[in-house]
Amino acid sequence: MTRKTMWRTAVAGGAAAVFTGLAAVPAGAAEGGVSFTRVRVNGGEPIVLGVKEIVEIPASVRMTTRHKFDGGPTVYPYRNTPAGVGDALWSSIHTSDPTVVDKAKGIYDFDLSIHIDPRHKDVTNGDTGTWRTRAEMWLADGTYDMDDENLPLQVKRATRLTVNATPEPVTKGRTLTVKGTVTRANWDTHTYQGYAGRTVSLQFKPTGAASYKTVKKVTSDSKGGLKTTVKATESGTWRWTYYGNSTSGARSSSGDHVALR
Repeated sequence: MTRKTMWRTAVAGGAAAVFTGLAAVPAGAAEGGVSFTRVRVNGGEPIVLGVKEIVEIPASVRMTTRHKFDGGPTVYPYRNTPAGVGDALWSSIHTSDPTVVDKAKGIYDFDLSIHIDPRHKDVTNGDTGTWRTRAEMWLADGTYDMDDENLPLQVKRATRLTVNATPEPVTKGRTLTVKGTVTRANWDTHTYQGYAGRTVSLQFKPTGAASYKTVKKVTSDSKGGLKTTVKATESGTWRWTYYGNSTSGARSSSGDHVALR
């Protein structure tokens, strides 16, 4: 895997500064003097990327240091390469002004927004799986601290589903045909492609009901196609739901409402 050359924007005090994604350490810089706790990224949920949409990931961290600093820390997913340089998965990082917890002890809380653009040429299908979490802070004297936070992050390819139920409207007791497709993001080609062999749930929500219930499960064909038939017993809305796997995110289609006549 090649080293990624992405960018981050650290925002503090209303001013923006831009740094290279994996900046070289200045001569004489030393690591230490900062500790990071209470690190959270995306609420513990997987990071799911499509092929075009920039994804915004919320994060937070508590930083403790008695050193002077200008700006705020960054938190982001990373992996070590065989050469030990490391791959960082972010396009920009926006860091809030600090919330002072205890100024005398040097304790500050920060909220962050990690933006990831899947159109970046270095994001490939091989990037699915488990990433690690790094917290990093540059101090006013040019030194820095960069720590692994022992927080695994799952990165997955997005899925999409479509649905079409016919005929509309349908006579009560007659057969209703429900079709659709399940596709998955291909980061190598930046397109969505049919996702074959997936077990997808057909769900129904009667008119006036608050939630969907699974009616049956269908396996997608070689092109990601879905098709099944059901008996029409009441008016309501149909949808397909895929619950995801270790490399692919969960997703539901929009609903297709069918009335009885």
